[in-house]
Amino acid sequence: MPTVYLSLGSNIDRDHNIHSGLDQLAAEFGALGLSPVYESEAVGFSGDAFYNLVASLDTDLPVGELAERLHAIERAHGRVRGEKKFASRTLDIDILTYGDLTGDVDGVELPRGEILKHAFVLRPLADLAPRTEHPVLKRTYAALLEDYRFPEQRLWQVPFVWP
Repeated sequence: MPTVYLSLGSNIDRDHNIHSGLDQLAAEFGALGLSPVYESEAVGFSGDAFYNLVASLDTDLPVGELAERLHAIERAHGRVRGEKKFASRTLDIDILTYGDLTGDVDGVELPRGEILKHAFVLRPLADLAPRTEHPVLKRTYAALLEDYRFPEQRLWQVPFVWP
């Protein structure tokens, strides 16, 4: 069964939405691996700070079906698809990687490009899976974090207990 890494973020009632989103993921998929939670400034727009983390789960669901189930969890938290790319979010869940799959799979680009663009994605991914290799670059997330320091993107680890 492939391991899937997901990025979760929220800047609207963020503590509640992250907890509730994790509860729903665990109810649907079972055991989750979790990174620390980071607070980060909004990127691309002026807004409240986000909570971000990475979760891992194992599933045999096809990528497209997994994406639909994740969208349903987002909708249950008030997320409306088709919003501006850079906007406040109740809950955002993105598939970062799905095993070693690459390219466009069921309309999902794998691995997700944000891994190498945003500290709030790569930092928690490297925390959770430091020795796991990026499926295209074949370098570990810990090594990639060394290369991509993101000096303009500040993160703060926050105390977060789940469940």
